[in-house]
Amino acid sequence: MAHGRFIAYQPISLRVVDGRVTDADAAGIRADLAQLRVRFDSLITYDAIHGAQQIPAIASALKFRALIIGVWDPADDAQLAAALEAARRFPRLVVGISLGNEVVFSHRVDAARLLAIIARERAPEVALSMSEPFHIYDEPAAAAVLAKLDFLLPIVHPVFQPWFRDAPDSAAAQFVVNVLGKLTPLACGPILVKETGVPTAPESAGFSEARQASFFGALRRVLPPSGTQAFAYFAAYDAPWRAYDATGVPGAPAVHPEEAHWGLYDEARRPKAAARELPRLEP
Repeated sequence: MAHGRFIAYQPISLRVVDGRVTDADAAGIRADLAQLRVRFDSLITYDAIHGAQQIPAIASALKFRALIIGVWDPADDAQLAAALEAARRFPRLVVGISLGNEVVFSHRVDAARLLAIIARERAPEVALSMSEPFHIYDEPAAAAVLAKLDFLLPIVHPVFQPWFRDAPDSAAAQFVVNVLGKLTPLACGPILVKETGVPTAPESAGFSEARQASFFGALRRVLPPSGTQAFAYFAAYDAPWRAYDATGVPGAPAVHPEEAHWGLYDEARRPKAAARELPRLEP
């Protein structure tokens, strides 16, 4: 965390529309990661199967330094097995496993089930975490789970606060720091903010490339990375399908168009201003 530059990554070729998954392909993953490796050396993913099982080998070949594997459904034994197998095959690369993405918040898996999964799958060679909107960690049911984890991957989005549109980006960045201050007494270990950022469209909602870049610039100033606290850039690539089906759940209601534009790169892998401002990294 102190020395890596993390980004939250889902392959461009992996799509989930109305519950139907289009698996990621190896060529697409390699093209994605080759572009990201210019400015990032650490990854956080969202899925361990659906083609994402190819990410560890490709990331290793491209000399990424760290990979946190996300398990979309921690109650699915096949997904957990894929993540643990990757950790065993690439022990120098895989530094952690995230048990789901907003699974408690969305009521897909409750705290008791997570505790059972942690007890069953606990392996000394890999750190375990969960990734939820920050307020979930303050709920009584979360306390027992936090005590069994190794680090936190909170989701902290200033853009969903009612004051965001008219606030300076320095205030939005400080909001992230303030949230970390409240999470620190609850934390089981280091805190790596998995999701925080600003979409680059639509402009009518106050979003733009310039504001995305300004926010991350402000966040770098108030939250320099350390061994106990850091943030990941969210997200790697735009995902146009998310404008219509952000969750991939059949029958889910229509979502806001900004869901398609969180990327620091567009769907053609072109870097936006926020990415271009980052110094390039040695391979």
